[in-house]
Amino acid sequence: MAEDIEEIAALVRERNAIDHRIAAIIGRPHVSGHLGEWIAARIFDIRLELSAATAAIDGRFTTGALSGKTVNVKWYLKREGLLDIAKAETLDYYLVLAGPPAPAGSSRGTARPLCVNSVHLFDARQLGAEQRARDARVGVASSVTKVQWQRAEIYPVATNAVLTVSPTQSALLALFHGDRSSPG
Repeated sequence: MAEDIEEIAALVRERNAIDHRIAAIIGRPHVSGHLGEWIAARIFDIRLELSAATAAIDGRFTTGALSGKTVNVKWYLKREGLLDIAKAETLDYYLVLAGPPAPAGSSRGTARPLCVNSVHLFDARQLGAEQRARDARVGVASSVTKVQWQRAEIYPVATNAVLTVSPTQSALLALFHGDRSSPG
């Protein structure tokens, strides 16, 4: 038992050192939400809000067809069919970085590596209307259908033509793919 505690303590020290380095680069605490926002901002030309506490809006697109549109960035380490949906009239889009698909359920005994296997762009108003039409909950951990996820995908499959992922953006996203980001 003592060996397990010693190994965990050593791993936590290593992780804290890495988290500190990441926080120094992104300028915010290293948690997947802040890191996902930073990654999305760099890859998709998003100007983040000055305060990370701005309700429902993480930033605005600065280039292309979505220039000036508001966005809420999510990074889900596993795509379980759930999305935190804000009730905000000023929000235009959700940009979701997602890890590998997985059924919703217990996380016991499973890792959640920091990876991006797909990216999805949801129109916030359309998604809200669809949720209400099918009498689905709008809020934290709202159930979003498989068809909605597929329709919103912009990477690696470009199903949603509202935001085109360039070859450069695709290459940057591929750096975070689960096959590269997770051990063995």
